[in-house]
Amino acid sequence: MSITRHNWTKEEILDLYNKPLMELLYDAATIHREHHDPNTVQVSTLLSIKTGGCPEDCGYCPQAARYHTNVEGNDLMSVHQVKAQALRAKASGSSRVCMGAAWRNVKDGPEFDEVLEMVRTINKLDMEVCCTLGMITENQAHRLAEAGLYAYNHNLDSSEEYYKEVISTRGYQDRLDTIDNVRKTNVTVCSGGIIGMGEKSEDRAGMLVALSTLNPQPESVPINALVAVDGTPLEDQEPVSIWEMIRMVATTRIVMPETQVRLSAGRTEMSREGQAMCFFAGANSIFAGDKLLTTPNPDVNEDMEMFKLLGLNPQKPFIKKMQPETIEAADSQYEALGEKPKWTRPEHRIDRNEEAKLKAKEVLK
Repeated sequence: MSITRHNWTKEEILDLYNKPLMELLYDAATIHREHHDPNTVQVSTLLSIKTGGCPEDCGYCPQAARYHTNVEGNDLMSVHQVKAQALRAKASGSSRVCMGAAWRNVKDGPEFDEVLEMVRTINKLDMEVCCTLGMITENQAHRLAEAGLYAYNHNLDSSEEYYKEVISTRGYQDRLDTIDNVRKTNVTVCSGGIIGMGEKSEDRAGMLVALSTLNPQPESVPINALVAVDGTPLEDQEPVSIWEMIRMVATTRIVMPETQVRLSAGRTEMSREGQAMCFFAGANSIFAGDKLLTTPNPDVNEDMEMFKLLGLNPQKPFIKKMQPETIEAADSQYEALGEKPKWTRPEHRIDRNEEAKLKAKEVLK
């Protein structure tokens, strides 16, 4: 059986990525079958519990307040609303609910307390719960763990070098520090990135170096294809080809053999044949539902039809890790500390981000 390595170099990963496709697919599929059931795919539902108004300048994101993208913002959903959506997701075959809030970082207070109740509620439905809420402190990670959080998502997005071409309002190290804070609890890590933002294959390899050299490696790695949204700085990017996605999935599988590799954003542009090739190459997780936060996604019934066609089965919850215990707020060992961590704000200038911001101001005049 292949051994999980934590010392991959960029050159080694580039050599894998550029292998003749048939050899790459064979190697990836072989490793996939050594570590996973090739006919089982984990299905997650992504739910935007607080949409829009984010202060960050991520060049790909329609939820950034500084860009004009016609995204309708909404305040934090109620626990009752989230429970209803979770039950609907469970009925459609999802084993995990991933809740996303358009925040730069978590702030102690009533809204975070509500999110903790959402985590408790969904865990009690016997579903895996994942959150993506921005940067978090160690204490906040412990509070999420006590509530019953199964996974925390915090994507690296790209290589450290190319990250500076996409985002200027936070630093790469902040991403790694947040992952490190999560690792101090029993919560699993979900971290991946986006291809198609104008990066080179060297940057894709660099992102995989950053992820694979973490010890332990992330339990889940989403591979997103950029969905270029009008009004964002990356609105004119050409879509990545399916062959690039297949290569990225296969390379990720080889470099991180025990990780669940998730086909995420961009699936609406992929044919069933293309997705089948990604599953063959080692993808074993998808997001289901008609939206991924604010961007389109295949209908869940279409996905179930595809699963039937390919002989795939949805993975049951808590296969990879035991269900966490939910500790009620009154019994919590950890309480709000009112922390004000100094997350970095590099604020270097990214011309296309500045141009998109000016364009938004003109539209809103």
